[in-house]
Amino acid sequence: MRQAVYPIARSAGRPMVAAMPVLLQVSTIAQTIQLSLAPVFMLAAIGQILNVLAGRLARVIDRARVLEERVPDAEGAERQRHVWELKLLDERMSIINAALFLAVSSAVMACIVIALLFIANIAKFHIGTWIALVFIVAVSLLICCLTAFMWEVRVSLRAIHVRKEILS
Repeated sequence: MRQAVYPIARSAGRPMVAAMPVLLQVSTIAQTIQLSLAPVFMLAAIGQILNVLAGRLARVIDRARVLEERVPDAEGAERQRHVWELKLLDERMSIINAALFLAVSSAVMACIVIALLFIANIAKFHIGTWIALVFIVAVSLLICCLTAFMWEVRVSLRAIHVRKEILS
């Protein structure tokens, strides 16, 4: 809490001062809350993206476990197909893990933006440029996350084509 200095008496020709707390104006806090809405909405969106990515990762892991059980008993073309799909699933797991890391990193940066907005407003720090840079990093990480998600979807499409031998 900031302290205001008020003279209360004179002692030896110098004014004596007492520190009295100055409460923040409600409008100051309200303004900071309004400024933090964009990062808060971004956090909500990132939460949904994390939910989707975690669901996709769980499905990929489940499918990989099923195929891992089938590989020892399979022979010939069926075994090759299982191994090929396992390699594809492994690639998907790596991409999803990267996307999860990017999404969480973006969320952390968005939280830092919100905290810095309040700190700067309460303490009267002039760090607007730094806040903007952190927000740009958060959005950039989110863009990278979404790009990785799009890449993972494209990789997953390789596995859903109907085999040519079945169509003939």
